[in-house]
Amino acid sequence: MALVCWKCGASLADLTLPLRRLEECRQCHAELHVCKLCEWYSLSVAKHCRETVAEEVKDKERANFCDYFKPREDAYSTKSTDAASKAQAELDALFGKKPDAPAEPSAADKARAELEALFGKKK
Repeated sequence: MALVCWKCGASLADLTLPLRRLEECRQCHAELHVCKLCEWYSLSVAKHCRETVAEEVKDKERANFCDYFKPREDAYSTKSTDAASKAQAELDALFGKKPDAPAEPSAADKARAELEALFGKKK
């Protein structure tokens, strides 16, 4: 298994290890020296880190200075994106938005359309 981005799953094979602190995914531009790409990251433990002496990192998706960082190959999971998609669909259903419905025009778009109609400009 090859190293992939924790956020989009793009291959990171062209990057040299160890990853620099501000290294980014070339596809989605996510920072890579992050907890979510680390071997020690786990949702099942307190502070989401199995390394007991590491300092706590609050934002698990931002680059950090942790000396225990070790990238893991299975960091990307479609479950997280599936969960987000499902949650968005549930919110849309709750508030009556149809899945394939076009987005409502913004107030600025409505105002521009009214001005164009008033002054006879056609699209």
